[in-house]
Amino acid sequence: MTQPEVARLERPGSNPTAQTLLRLIGAAGQRLTLSSLGDIDESQIRERLALTPAERLSTFSTSQRGLARLRGAVAHDKG
Repeated sequence: MTQPEVARLERPGSNPTAQTLLRLIGAAGQRLTLSSLGDIDESQIRERLALTPAERLSTFSTSQRGLARLRGAVAHDKG
């Protein structure tokens, strides 16, 4: 990996590909191991992927409003 390539990766906001990260990690003599923190419900992933972008955005917005209400309720209970 060249110095200019490394410099680009060090810039704020860089967004390297997985392949680039693997090259960088390998060049440092290291190995990357990925693991899941728990079970993944693939049915939910399939459901979301079946939605249109507009439907996904609507679902996300609804979820965020629900989380905001939950945060408000928790803050109220603590206060």
